[in-house]
Amino acid sequence: MRFLRKIPRAAPAAPALAAVTGAARQPALYGACGVPDTLDGRFDMVCLHGFLAMRRLKAIGSDESAAFSQALFDALFADMDAALRQIGVSDLRIGREVKKLAKAFLGRVTAYDAALSRGDAVELREALMRNVCRGCDGGVDVDALARYTKAAAAVLAAHPDDRVLAGDFSFPDPACAYDLD
Repeated sequence: MRFLRKIPRAAPAAPALAAVTGAARQPALYGACGVPDTLDGRFDMVCLHGFLAMRRLKAIGSDESAAFSQALFDALFADMDAALRQIGVSDLRIGREVKKLAKAFLGRVTAYDAALSRGDAVELREALMRNVCRGCDGGVDVDALARYTKAAAAVLAAHPDDRVLAGDFSFPDPACAYDLD
């Protein structure tokens, strides 16, 4: 009787979304690390932090964490849909724009995950350079951003599974990236 199987409890996507977007808005990312404070720069930081949170959920490896990761992804893109509407993107274009954003997000996830999984600092730096620095005139401290990304992944990895599954994600201060290594 398949319909009687246990369904994972609803994932707490709202607190996780707040943690991801809050981390993506840390002033040091735009100051010390030099990420452009533009729609593109903010999107890149939401992608980076969303990826880090979903990577941590994937590491748990349960049905519950997989459902939570999907709920977080859905919440991120519902939030982006709302943001696009708020800046005046027409209803006719919303679907196309969200699809482009999702494709861009998944490309970043693939690049960042490959670099972190291999522990390849050069590959991570190149992925960040390709994505965060595209179209900007320099000014991004890619080395600091790469150190921050590795530090954030390590902080999340050390966070207890039960806290992560409760939507409690902790990200380090990007300004501390200068103190790493």
